[in-house]
Amino acid sequence: MRKPELLIPASSLEVLKTAVVFGADAVYIGGEAFGLRAKAKNFSMDEMRAGIAFAHEHGVRVYVTANILAHNYDLAGVEAYFRELKDIRPDALIIADPGVFRIARRICPEIEVHISTQANNTNYETYRFWHELGAKRVVSARELSLAEIRELRANIPDGLEIETFVHGAMCISYSGRCLLSNYFTGRDANQGACTHPCRWKYAVVEETRPGQYLPVYENERGTYIFNSKDLCMIEHIPDLMEAGIDSFKIEGRMKTALYVATVARTYRKAIDDYQTSPEKYQENMPWYQQQIASCTYRQFTTGFFYGKPDESTQIYDNNTYIKEYTYLGIAETAQENTCQIEQRNKFSVGEEIEIMKPDGRNVPATVLSIADEEGNPMESAPHPQQKLTVRLSGEVQQYDLLRRKE
Repeated sequence: MRKPELLIPASSLEVLKTAVVFGADAVYIGGEAFGLRAKAKNFSMDEMRAGIAFAHEHGVRVYVTANILAHNYDLAGVEAYFRELKDIRPDALIIADPGVFRIARRICPEIEVHISTQANNTNYETYRFWHELGAKRVVSARELSLAEIRELRANIPDGLEIETFVHGAMCISYSGRCLLSNYFTGRDANQGACTHPCRWKYAVVEETRPGQYLPVYENERGTYIFNSKDLCMIEHIPDLMEAGIDSFKIEGRMKTALYVATVARTYRKAIDDYQTSPEKYQENMPWYQQQIASCTYRQFTTGFFYGKPDESTQIYDNNTYIKEYTYLGIAETAQENTCQIEQRNKFSVGEEIEIMKPDGRNVPATVLSIADEEGNPMESAPHPQQKLTVRLSGEVQQYDLLRRKE
């Protein structure tokens, strides 16, 4: 059985460090162009260089997304971008477009190429095609079942890796190739600018009755008929491993450090527990479930892994996340019970919070004091992105996360 890589998304340098510390084997990030998350913070070249250095110091690989479906006017920029990446040396490029693939192989042949799920990789002949052109890994389309993935594994070279999404938001469109955003707003999902129209409210109009909006079911607010539940395979690690998947990919390059820490830590422990002992994995299942449910999510589904989804995989009455915790900040430096953070959400002296640690512990603590950058005491910290010194009743270490239960 192959030992799977745990591949975690990162939207910023802070989140990358969190992913690394909380258990990632590899991290995927986007630069300031040519990735499919234009609204994410993304990485400047200097941040990318610093992130790759930090990850490599901890034995973690970094993959850079360049998976837009390119137009003619993109190609010169892609070539210039890859020349910069050649110097920075990420461990792999994630690419969907054959033209972009050709440029990558010409400009930086020493960097691995992984074929994005955007390329609609649904059969083993497609995998063989990309392998013959020099791809090291292919990301399976989300529409594949575990049975299909097992068949893929049996019919492709051993050295060709399979990467598969196992957790996170599901796109309503086939392999993420959505046209709704471009149609409604002029912002092209395939160029990285999706406005997520699948999360909007909809009603039905019959063509001979213009202006008569018919709810798909009786709800005065309309319905979210395209609104998929989130994928979660934490309860099915054995099936994923037995299918021959090389990399378990978490979706979420728009997510916070708290989300990334929670999901990375939970899947890390689940994978390690199962490899140690299947019985240990089953014994710890309530912990995995509780941890995963503590971060933002939309209700869960197993997607296409066990057959085609039905109406039970959709959410019809809202488009909001379930949220149990608020992210307060990450300990940039720490000594005993005092840490420095860049605050993310409001908290006050006297509040009960949790110190979330990479080893799986969640340590309750009271906020004893808060001070600003000049050392002035504060009773409350209401403004995000303040640099603060926080003293707690519990021990805190560098890269621990602070969070507050809702």
